Amino acid sequence: MSRVYQYILLMALVTYLIRALPLTLIRREIKNEFVKSFLYYVPYATLAAMTFPAILSATDYFWSSVVGFAVALVLAFNRRSLLTVAGGACAAAFVVELFIR
Repeated sequence: MSRVYQYILLMALVTYLIRALPLTLIRREIKNEFVKSFLYYVPYATLAAMTFPAILSATDYFWSSVVGFAVALVLAFNRRSLLTVAGGACAAAFVVELFIR
C-alpha cells in the first residue's frame, strides 16, 4: 500500500474517532453549566483562531488587511448583514491597496 493511502486512511480514522467518541462515551445530558457554556463557545473560538491569521495575509499589504478587518468589525458590531460586512471589508481593502501602490 502506498504511503499516501496510509496517510489518508489514518486521517480518516482520526477524524472518525474525534466525532464518534463523544457520541459513544457521553450518553447523559450535560448538566454542568460551566461545561455547557465552554462547549457552546468552542466552535466560535476555533473559527476565529483559523480565520484571523488568514485575514492578515489575504492581501499583498498588511495595512490593507488591517483596514478591511477594522471595517468588517465596525459593520458586524452594527449588525449589518454578512454580505454587507464582506463587501465593505473587500471594498476597504481594495481602496487602501489602490493608494498604497
